[in-house]
This record gives sequence, structure tokens and C-alpha cells, in this order.
Amino acid sequence: MFGFIKKSLNKTVDAIKTVAPKRKISFTKDEIEDILLEADVEYELVEIILREIYQDKITREILRSKLLATLRYAEYKEPQYTPPFVELIVGVNGAGKTTTIAKLAQRYKNEGKKVILGAGDTFRAAAIEQLTLWAKRLDIPIVASKQGHDSSAVAYDVIDSAKAKGFDNVIIDTAGRLHTQTNLANELKKINRICDKAHAGAPHRTILIIDGTQGNSAISQAKAFHDMIGIDGIIITKLDGTAKGGSIFSIAYALELPILFVGTGEQPENLTPFDKYEFVDSLLDAIFDQEK
Repeated sequence: MFGFIKKSLNKTVDAIKTVAPKRKISFTKDEIEDILLEADVEYELVEIILREIYQDKITREILRSKLLATLRYAEYKEPQYTPPFVELIVGVNGAGKTTTIAKLAQRYKNEGKKVILGAGDTFRAAAIEQLTLWAKRLDIPIVASKQGHDSSAVAYDVIDSAKAKGFDNVIIDTAGRLHTQTNLANELKKINRICDKAHAGAPHRTILIIDGTQGNSAISQAKAFHDMIGIDGIIITKLDGTAKGGSIFSIAYALELPILFVGTGEQPENLTPFDKYEFVDSLLDAIFDQEK
């Protein structure tokens, strides 16, 4: 039984139906190309997928194997660490960082873990206020300072507090955009160094938040963050609000990084672990008819 991922692909499915209104048992290469492009799979990746298919008629199973192959980096292996588990959350403003941090915190809390937040985006006063409001709503402690203060000091303080008080998880927000990319890169690298100084091996996971409504245009942005500090995994937000669900294939393929979760709504519980099989099968259900 499919869950949130299938429901969140409704707009992508509607887009597919504009070029393939009727489900069939098989399609030509040209038809599949139109379908994948309409779902916002990057053109170069569509060409790679089709180049490796030698049959004239493409069935569900043929396409399924090729789509799954593009997601071969989607599996994530948790690193070994000494608690607390420290996560750094990065991404541009507007991608949904603050809401996603709240969703992650709620998820850990539901698992019985003690969570603390660090308001490391000191570039925007609104970011500190929003995260503080979420912390109060979820009844989770937060370490915050004022706008313009040193974000790496916030990172150090929240990790130090977590170690002293026996917290399981530390989630640290970061600035989405400073005056130049060089400023942003320098700040993120400094936070990385300070995290390691506060707790050896931290951050244990650096997560990039990508706005799903941006589709393939998010790839260059993601590569920039990956080049700055190295990304361990991706969370794609607003999947339920876009017809560009196919861009997940392009993002995973281009970055060779695991997709950890997808955002499927506004509520704290609307963060769904990414299941590549459910994702692929949900799209194929909209394209192919069952063989009689």
C-alpha cells in the first residue's frame, strides 16, 4: 500500500497525463522521452536512460530497472559516532530549511530521543525567530543568539550543552545566503571546524535542503554547496506542490548523494523517508496499464 510519496506526486502525474493521457502496456522511445521530460527529468539523463534500452517497445519492467539504476546512490549508511549525533542543515533561503528542521526534530522526538536545536542562521533575524517559535511549539530546547552574532559560536554552545545534558540529537541551522558565495563558504567551513572542535567527528551528517518546485535548476545550487563543505544527504521539500517530481532522478544521479526524506506537507509529521521503489512505482502506475 502506497503512502505519502504517491499522494505527493499527484501534480507530477497530472503533468504526465498531458502527454500520455491513456495508460498502455508499452510505449515507444519517443513517447517515453516525452513523458520523462514532462515530469522534469533532465534531458541529458533521459538520453542516457533511452540509449541503454534496445527494445522498440518499452514495458514497465524495462523502464523500472533503468529508473531505479539512476537512484543507486539513494541508500544512506549512518556513520559511526559517539552521541550526540550532530546534523548541520544547509540550503538557500526559501527552500524550507526551518520547517524541515522542525520536522526532523519532531521525528526524533517521536522516536524517544532528546533533541536540541541551534539557531545558526544569525544572518536573518526572521530565521532565529521562526526556529525559536518551532522549538516552543514542539517543546524542544534551543540555543540562539541575536542577528549578526557569530554562527559558529552558536554551533559550539549547542553541542557543548547537548554533551553536558545528555542529548541524543543536535540539529543546527545555517545561513542560506550571505553577501557573496565566498562569505557563505567561509562561514560554513568555519562552522564545520568549530563543530569538530566541540565534539570530535561532528557534524556527523550535513543535509542539503532542496526546494522540489525548482526542479532541475536546483542541481547547480546543490553542487555549489557540495563543493563548499561536502553534503552527506538531501531532503527535498514541497514535493506535493510541484509537477517536477521527476527531477529527483536528475538530482540523485548528478550529485551521487542519497535522498533521505521528502517533504509531503506543512505539518511536522509530513516528512517521509525516501523509498526509491515506492517513488518509481508510483510514477509507473500513472504511465503503464497492467498486462492482461
